[in-house]
Amino acid sequence: MKNYKPKNRLSAQAYIDGILKGDRVILSRAITVIESQLESDKNLAKEIIQGILPASGKSIRIGITGVPGVGKSTFIEAFGKHIISEGHQVAILSIDPSSQRSKGSILGDKTRMEELANREEAYIRPSASGDTLGGVANKTGETMLLCEAAGYDVILIETVGVGQSETAVHGMTDFFLLLMLAGAGDELQGIKKGIMEMADMVVINKADGENIKMSEMAKLQYQNALHIFPQSESGWTPVVSTASAIKNIGIETVWNEIKKFKKVVDENGYFEKNRNYQKIQWMYNNINEELKSLFYKSPHIVQHLSKLEKDILSSKISPVKASQKIIEEFKNSL
Repeated sequence: MKNYKPKNRLSAQAYIDGILKGDRVILSRAITVIESQLESDKNLAKEIIQGILPASGKSIRIGITGVPGVGKSTFIEAFGKHIISEGHQVAILSIDPSSQRSKGSILGDKTRMEELANREEAYIRPSASGDTLGGVANKTGETMLLCEAAGYDVILIETVGVGQSETAVHGMTDFFLLLMLAGAGDELQGIKKGIMEMADMVVINKADGENIKMSEMAKLQYQNALHIFPQSESGWTPVVSTASAIKNIGIETVWNEIKKFKKVVDENGYFEKNRNYQKIQWMYNNINEELKSLFYKSPHIVQHLSKLEKDILSSKISPVKASQKIIEEFKNSL
């Protein structure tokens, strides 16, 4: 299986040309190559990415996360349609580390965003498969570059799983949007301080009907909470607003704030500085993933790990000593 080559693969140039023309079918097929674990596809993926690289990067990358039940899909659909109405093309990508454990599909999001999915100006793609969050993030990053080269100038990257994925999304986006709910007890519970610190904007969703008053109270709570955090290096002061995606209220405000943010970070140089930092971090992420793969795929290591596991369980060796031993084995095998 390792040397297996799928018959339906195109040449790298054919993928590059198709992507640059904005061909959605070719784009989807190229992303499948990017996500593949086959050795032949890995080399092809590198050629495709290198070929489209000069046409990538010309977008605003927005990370979106939120507590369960916040109405993320409804918000993204309303938000995406508004962005399109202003003449943009939008790509929606998802990072879902939890699907690595359950192997569950997140394609449900695509069916929930049915109206947006049917728009020519929108492209929706669920997260790439990967054994680690770093792997998932790297694949999503590469997919993002392909979408940019295909002409999508607004990229929405959403977290589906809860946990470390927010940090991964924050590390590859320009603007980080946190969706929250009002009236769910203490508003500041159930969301980690670290995620709050990353937010460039907090949006209280479902602010309609009987929820309006509670949403305004929650807005004040979040504004007060955000003042506690130190000033961001970006020079941007995080904002809080309310919205009702289902009633299409407050969606324009969110987009207007993002445009204001872009103006601020363009003028003070932070936008380019942050992008450059992310590129370097991306290289180190890839190095870490490649080294991890090299280590665990080594037959020599697999054999020794199996023996060390037995020795640990029979208390012949401590886990710390075992880890040192296996790393020494790896160094000697190089």
